Amino acid sequence: MSGRAVVIGSGFGGLAAAVRLRARGYAVTVLEGMDQPGGRAAVFRRDGFTFDAGPTVLTAPYLLHELFALAGRDSRDYFTLVPVDPFYRIEYPDGSRFDYVGDEERLIEQVRAFNPADVDGYRRLAAHAERIFDVGYTQLSDIPFHRAASMLRVIPRMLRLESHRSVHALVSKHIRDERLRQAFSFEPLLVGGNPFRVTSIYLLIHWLERKWGVHFALGGTTSVVHALVKLLGEMDVEVRTSAPVERIETVGRTATGVVLESGERIPADLVVANADPTQVYGRLLPPSTRGPLRRAMLGTRRYSMGLFVGYFGTRRTYPELAHHTILMGPRYRGLLDDVFDRRVLADDFSLYLHAPTRTDPSSAPPGHECFYVLSPVPNNQSGIDWDAEGPRYFDRILDHLEARLLPGLRESLVTRFHVTPRYFEDTLRSTHGAGFGIEPRLSQSAYFRFHNRSPVVPNLYFVGSGTHPGAGVPGVLSSAKVLDHVVPDPPRPIALPRTPRAMEAGV
Repeated sequence: MSGRAVVIGSGFGGLAAAVRLRARGYAVTVLEGMDQPGGRAAVFRRDGFTFDAGPTVLTAPYLLHELFALAGRDSRDYFTLVPVDPFYRIEYPDGSRFDYVGDEERLIEQVRAFNPADVDGYRRLAAHAERIFDVGYTQLSDIPFHRAASMLRVIPRMLRLESHRSVHALVSKHIRDERLRQAFSFEPLLVGGNPFRVTSIYLLIHWLERKWGVHFALGGTTSVVHALVKLLGEMDVEVRTSAPVERIETVGRTATGVVLESGERIPADLVVANADPTQVYGRLLPPSTRGPLRRAMLGTRRYSMGLFVGYFGTRRTYPELAHHTILMGPRYRGLLDDVFDRRVLADDFSLYLHAPTRTDPSSAPPGHECFYVLSPVPNNQSGIDWDAEGPRYFDRILDHLEARLLPGLRESLVTRFHVTPRYFEDTLRSTHGAGFGIEPRLSQSAYFRFHNRSPVVPNLYFVGSGTHPGAGVPGVLSSAKVLDHVVPDPPRPIALPRTPRAMEAGV
């Protein structure tokens, strides 16, 4: 073993894994199949507008800051995060509005305006969310769960925190107003979970946002991606784009390197896959590493919903908008049943609208505005013909936005395009076009999720949304921290290049 590591995929999980491995002395190469780094966090540029392709909500910023600190750098020299207030503005069909903010006093006043009887209930709910956070995030988010004993040790604590309840059920235990129930239970959708089914452990997202806030990176999320790529370059790590991996080579149960679709072979002592584990086990590894039990397990996984994302720019601005807006539809549970279980494209929808020019006008030409609108839809197990339905669905969304939130939208459009679950399956190589990999239900969490260290190829590791702890930027960054527990130190560590500040100081 010489300490050579290959990282497949340059999403946040892969880039964070590369930083952590290099800081420990590994020689690291990052391979990205697309023509730009970032994976789901890629960027689209059209007609003078800049659109983040994927994640737009940044929380727990310390996870990013500590990556730069590992290399002796200050993240403020590479990118700028600014707080977003409100975190989300929630618009209801009855015309009411709820601004979800970090300041408890402002939050309580809004709860009181909706239903005074829910004020005490919200206080109890927030205290419960904090207790869940203290266990589910603080203690467990960056430790491995590749042994059953690890899961058995935490089950009593989880049961005391009522993890057998769904997020919506736990919220409903404390909150009576249906609109407030929606406001405090929708967040699991941000990581691909159905609030009526996902374990209440995921209520920790509420306290995570309360604790560290919601942020936006000036220049868009892509600015953080390129900051990490720049950092890796300074650490002597090559990030290669347009380098799709065809297979992982093995000798017996040991990975020995990867072969690119071009035929080039890159040897490695360990491989880290920032990729859908189902795709890795089913397509990149030889069949001899699987066996009938693992093949059966791959076939029984339940996958998260799909995503329809529309991008558009206008020749006018809407300064009254919040940075993040949630437009609730007339149905909540019924719509989610259509998306997750019936797998039909409903006539109604709930939408997330991202308006980055509220915070950073540089994302659009002067006097213009750019938008990203996301609608949860069934994944590709539905059989929906997105070539036919996609344009019609986007038209319906634009009509809905014009009627409810963006007057004069149609006549002010400059550019528009969209992606569907087809993009997630064909370009991002996500099984069934699922937006967040496997669904984060209790039976697919922690030990029951794909392990960070492969049980069949011991020097193959996983980071990203498909492994523990799960999807979302904090989740995938934490999955890279798990590697510190399961990846051995290299036998002959390679020192990091000296930082400019260290050289100036003569260190």
